[in-house]
Amino acid sequence: MTLRKTLIAVTAFAAIGAVALTGCSSGGGSTSGSAGGSLTIAKPDGAAVLATQINNPFISTGSGMSLGYDRMIYEPLAMVNPVGKNETTPWLASKVEWNADYTQLTVTPRTGVKWSDGTPFTADDIVFTYTLIKNTPALDLGGLKLADIKKDGDNVVLSFSESKFVKQGDVLQVGIVPEHQWKAIADPTKDPVKEAVGTGPYTIKSFSSQGVVLSSRKDYWGGDVPVPQLKYLEYNDNTGLLRGLQNGETDWAQIFITDFQKNYVDKDAKHNVFWAANVLSPDMIVVNTTKAPFNDPAFRKAVNMVIDRKAHAEKARSNAGPELTSVTGIPQPTGDQYIAPEYKDKTFSIDVDGAKKVLTDAGYTWNKDALIDPAGAPVSFTLQDPQGWNDYVTGIQLVATQVKSTLGADAKVATPDADTWTSNVATGNFDAALHWTGSGTNPWHIYDDVMNGAYLEQAAGGKVSDNFGRYNNPEATALLAQYAQASDDATRTDALNKLQKIFVEDVPAIPIGTHPQLGEYNTRKYTGWPSEDDQYATADPTQPSAVQVVLKLKPAGK
Repeated sequence: MTLRKTLIAVTAFAAIGAVALTGCSSGGGSTSGSAGGSLTIAKPDGAAVLATQINNPFISTGSGMSLGYDRMIYEPLAMVNPVGKNETTPWLASKVEWNADYTQLTVTPRTGVKWSDGTPFTADDIVFTYTLIKNTPALDLGGLKLADIKKDGDNVVLSFSESKFVKQGDVLQVGIVPEHQWKAIADPTKDPVKEAVGTGPYTIKSFSSQGVVLSSRKDYWGGDVPVPQLKYLEYNDNTGLLRGLQNGETDWAQIFITDFQKNYVDKDAKHNVFWAANVLSPDMIVVNTTKAPFNDPAFRKAVNMVIDRKAHAEKARSNAGPELTSVTGIPQPTGDQYIAPEYKDKTFSIDVDGAKKVLTDAGYTWNKDALIDPAGAPVSFTLQDPQGWNDYVTGIQLVATQVKSTLGADAKVATPDADTWTSNVATGNFDAALHWTGSGTNPWHIYDDVMNGAYLEQAAGGKVSDNFGRYNNPEATALLAQYAQASDDATRTDALNKLQKIFVEDVPAIPIGTHPQLGEYNTRKYTGWPSEDDQYATADPTQPSAVQVVLKLKPAGK
């Protein structure tokens, strides 16, 4: 399903019930009333996140973006829904319109909006924000490649050096910052922006090592804010945050929970909700294609043929999301419409005999039960993921056991700390790792993450920002560019079908499971949360749509 390039207007708000657009009342940023009380939102990243107040939305590791409270302060032009109907909801723009090839975006700024310091929001703020990104490459977190930004009457026109069809969300969901404040900031890549001024429904009431408290605005452009206060906390790890969810200290979070039904939902079955929003993002065993044994397509194919994906869904993911079944790696049913005709009915199955034949045909042998490569050396490799990432560590343990027992390869498991692992993956200091892929409203991001040779050309200091397996196939790279730059669906479909064929036949990475966006919340204080039955957004409080979720809530019992 593609996002509409035709006019998307303010009426979209009413269509999905995101915000009741009422007249703005006068007044400052004090707390408005609500029978539901405050909501507590938490992350499991440790106290260090709260050591320094960083409200700069361009610093992804700062307190504001790490905890997600920046989402309640800095608002985007529009929201792009990765689930449900993939709809685009205008936000600070009253309407947005793409041209035919998605190289130009025309937006109409919403009227009647004020920054939290009382200054009117205007088209100049939009122009300033995107010009700041254009002129400061370090701020271009979404790879927008802006060519020109200008005002055209009441509108703002953004032009790009390439099609943004696959990156509409990256373009539209940039947090807009106030020109009157930011024009005085000398280095926007480092300034913490202690005094956060935004158009969003909340302002910062307090910040300390104990947490962050936001108060709702009475003069918010979208009308009454249903939740008067938000509290953001940090726990040391998933275990601590789970206890907070279980005992009611925390209302809203995003963590993996082993056996979520027993360990969370059943603790208060009437109110506790765990929702895994099935987005177009699988988990894959990313393999280093530049070194043995995964530089051999035959070995990659053989491993792909013996993976127990049902066990992964049940034991590693606690059935949080459906089993990955399509040989294309595209999660179903979300991505059914994108699967190429030749793979519509092709699903994964464990085929040990078939895998051994692939290896035998490629010159592999066995010494008793040990797999020997064509050069006469025992086959061994190490799977690594960070310690504490229970679902991922369980996942690689399952894979190691399966490969060792079926093929005889010496598969080991390593669990370095997260910083070491991140560095290892970026620099190529690994054999294999279980990793997520990017997600969007089409499968392009799945294949871009593991097949795009452009990332290898952009490597800096030996580090790549994606395609960590360093797969280099010029045909795949060209097809990814063709899909991204196409101006019609037929061209995109043809390119995507060919990409799937390369992926299935050459196995640049090994798809293992779905990677839903997780969310936990309770309905004791508020209702109106996103869910499987109402997929207007995901339930992840760190995503751009978090503000959309809060504004759709209603006090319980009303």
